[in-house]
Amino acid sequence: MAGSMTPKAKGLALLISFTVIFVMIFMPWFGKDQKGHDMNGLEFADDLFNKLSKGSSYFIPGIRENVAKFEGTEISVEVALKKPESAAKAVDVLQKAGLAAEVKEGKLAYTGKMGAIFSRVLQDSDDLYNNDAAKVGAFYGMDGKEAVKLWHETLSASIKALQRQKKIEEASAVNLVVLKGIEPGYNFYGIPAESVGSKAFTLIGLLAFYVIYTLWYGFGIFELFEGIGLSMKKSKAKKEV
Repeated sequence: MAGSMTPKAKGLALLISFTVIFVMIFMPWFGKDQKGHDMNGLEFADDLFNKLSKGSSYFIPGIRENVAKFEGTEISVEVALKKPESAAKAVDVLQKAGLAAEVKEGKLAYTGKMGAIFSRVLQDSDDLYNNDAAKVGAFYGMDGKEAVKLWHETLSASIKALQRQKKIEEASAVNLVVLKGIEPGYNFYGIPAESVGSKAFTLIGLLAFYVIYTLWYGFGIFELFEGIGLSMKKSKAKKEV
């Protein structure tokens, strides 16, 4: 029967079925997220890729090895945080980690060993990565994510301050800790980690569906246009006089 269908009918059939599946994708039929909310197809795919991304974003053991040589290196930095009110809170956080810190003329000024900084920050980041903000919060006496965010603001601002002091290696080490330690822990907090291997069939299925579904729409448009007389043909070459 399909062979006897006109191009216009084929195009309409493909586009109608494409639309039906499109509507189905947005229905909450694809399981529940970490908070127990029903997910639609896009939310399911987003949730899966977030889990897979987290599973491949754990760098803390390697970072500890890379920054070990700065264990006894002392730095003294003054930085202006984006929010002035954050400086006083940051002082509490840094002092809890064993650093000398104060607010000086609106800026956060601190002095301490890089080893103490990295040890504390990487431990906090590791705890957040493992979804244990309560452990971080108990150490600082405040919300765990807020404490790590203050570390992020402080160390991010410290990179340029160290560069101005010509301490390029120290600045690079701080940047590494921020990008590969703090940010994955903070950004992926609350998301379970999954390995690509454990979800290989689901991942392959999603990618295959994406390719097929895209072609589905393309062929639908092609057949419909062919059926109503619109087609793309190579123009004849003009002969020179």
